[in-house]
Amino acid sequence: MLDSLLPPLNEHNLPYPDTIHPIVVHFVIAMVLFAFVCDTVSYFTRNPKLAEVSWWNLVFATVSIFIAVIFGQIEAGLAEPYDAAVSTLNLHSILGWSLSGVLAAVTGWRYVLRLQNKPQLPTPYIVASVALVGLVIAQTYLGDLLVWVYGLHSVPVVEATRGGQL
Repeated sequence: MLDSLLPPLNEHNLPYPDTIHPIVVHFVIAMVLFAFVCDTVSYFTRNPKLAEVSWWNLVFATVSIFIAVIFGQIEAGLAEPYDAAVSTLNLHSILGWSLSGVLAAVTGWRYVLRLQNKPQLPTPYIVASVALVGLVIAQTYLGDLLVWVYGLHSVPVVEATRGGQL
């Protein structure tokens, strides 16, 4: 009965035309990296306008990462990963949830710093931003493996899975 209420899955094993998670997550990646660049330049040049640009990028990245995680979970559930991809997909999922918490915490910290209206960001915050960028890079690598090595949601892999070849 429940199957009749759900839309049919297409050749990507999705109920919609193509994956949404990568589209949203690329905004998150770009905004976090750009926020880091703005904060770093602001730190060395003492330009408060760049710190403001960084703040707004972090806010939108934080909202966007939760959207990315939700679609990531939906698409991971529909992926039907084969044995070789399971551990990478699980690690990517765990790191995605963790990264959303870390990003929210860094954004919260940045909000407190913004309220204090200090002329320069503290060094520990810059160090935390470096760690955040490192997590984003690691997560991006895992996502790249899932798409470009394991081919999740690609038509040939979906067909092979449906045909019992994987």
